[in-house]
Amino acid sequence: MRTISALLLMLALGAGPAWAVLGEHESSVSLDQKCLRGEDRVTLGQGYKLHQITSANGAVVTEYVSPQGTVFGVSWRAPFIPNLQQLLGAYITPVQQAAQERTRRQGGPLIVRTGDLVFVSGGHMPAFHGSAYIPSLLPQNVPAEVVR
Repeated sequence: MRTISALLLMLALGAGPAWAVLGEHESSVSLDQKCLRGEDRVTLGQGYKLHQITSANGAVVTEYVSPQGTVFGVSWRAPFIPNLQQLLGAYITPVQQAAQERTRRQGGPLIVRTGDLVFVSGGHMPAFHGSAYIPSLLPQNVPAEVVR
């Protein structure tokens, strides 16, 4: 119940640090690192690149980038719900609609699946987690399960 209330509040206010925008260019990662005042560790997966930004307050944001330089997925573990408006960009609308339709009595993670977006978010203070990806932007031979 607290998770949904917090999620709705974050969606309404758009507060919190900024991150790369899903579906946009990798260049936004450097801004995210500055916003979080964190360390960006880059690793290569098979057919994609990972930017894992870790901040001093314990937030870890992972951004998944295709060989074409597009952010196809994001995930987070943090003591707060991130700014989903900034994180999801144009993909925020179905998440906002699902959060508004959900009643206070419904517990568990918020899951949204559309043709363009897969979004899962859950947790509680101080341990929120979630992920989102765009199925059509997944690089060839990269399974959706890598975005976690």
